[in-house]
Amino acid sequence: MTYFTKSASPDQVTGWRSPAVLLMIMAGAMQLSFAAWWNLMNNFAVQELHFTGREIGIQQSIREIPGFLSFLAIYLLLLMREQTLAYLSLLMLGVGVAITGYFPTAMGFYVTTLIMSIGFHYYETMAQSLSLQWLPKETAAASMGKIISVGAFAQLVAYGVIFVAWKMFDLSFTTVFAIAGGLTIVVLVFLMMAFPHFREGVPQHKKLILKRRYWLYYALTFMAGARRQIFTVFAGFLMVERFGYDVHEVAGLFLLNGFFNMLLAPKIGRLIVRFGERKALVLEYAGLILVFLSYAFVTNATLAASLYVVDHAFFAIAIAIKTYFQKIADPADIAPTAGVAFTINHIAAVFIPVIFGLIWLVSPAAVFLAGAAMALASLVLATLIPSNPEEGREVHFWYRKPLPQPAE
Repeated sequence: MTYFTKSASPDQVTGWRSPAVLLMIMAGAMQLSFAAWWNLMNNFAVQELHFTGREIGIQQSIREIPGFLSFLAIYLLLLMREQTLAYLSLLMLGVGVAITGYFPTAMGFYVTTLIMSIGFHYYETMAQSLSLQWLPKETAAASMGKIISVGAFAQLVAYGVIFVAWKMFDLSFTTVFAIAGGLTIVVLVFLMMAFPHFREGVPQHKKLILKRRYWLYYALTFMAGARRQIFTVFAGFLMVERFGYDVHEVAGLFLLNGFFNMLLAPKIGRLIVRFGERKALVLEYAGLILVFLSYAFVTNATLAASLYVVDHAFFAIAIAIKTYFQKIADPADIAPTAGVAFTINHIAAVFIPVIFGLIWLVSPAAVFLAGAAMALASLVLATLIPSNPEEGREVHFWYRKPLPQPAE
């Protein structure tokens, strides 16, 4: 059985060749290279290329351009299956990471970042779409939690190897980038040989989908993208620039993140199933307000690292945005809306790194205070999610008084 010789219905295959297991292994393959790249990225930029906040902002904006263009994935689906596009994306991610160390210039780093990012973002778009199509609504959040947990385990492997081997074997950036990217490609070959291609359930629209009734999902997605940039770009940069974290120390910090994510993600998925999307997201955003306010004024390296771990622990709750959409969506809208959602998620991500990189030069605290304001806006939006969202019940305007009933 290979991808090229066997097709199967996603709801009829069980065991280790099921779609859920495929999604888990793909998540692990992605993290093997991306986690290593993310671990080394700030140190590579500062120690090898002597980047400041200006250059790191440019590089991160370049990284987000493919995310902004994720809506174009729907046109690629005119030429290939979603599963095929997911595989090709993993290949680009692996290649982009593998060659990064061989181009140790600012322009070289920008170009390899773009290649890696095209693979990463188009893989994420397809993975989200396939998850929402293949996984049952009743248990999707719990299954997504398991997928995140497998990805976190792959992160642990990447961070753990770097943490132990970086100093012990005097590794170079070039070597680690090449090994990490190569591992993703090796796992991809295994996936193509071991799993069939799974047929689509409901045929997906092959055009862009923008519907008024999805507006709250779009708004939550936009704010999540804007807010996440503060963490992904500037929280990590804070550790290296202000507190002087070395590669193996950053790896240790990421190792903690991966460990907690591996343990917490399945539990968070089950809690979302039990308590609903609204309560889960309100909890996340309230916590993030406190975290970003603390980032703005932290002066202790240990406290900053603790905030980083707590911040990352909230990431898995973002599953709730996806399952909220799964419950309100027309099944045929899932693939095109996944591309549109990634574009919306990255509208702010394209300009925030550059603009906030310049703000960083004046006041790093202002960057994190802006992050707290974004979390507050997200909190307000989350309160509009109904307790039981479904088609026709997408938003609950709790602050509106009910209209008076006419007298009989």
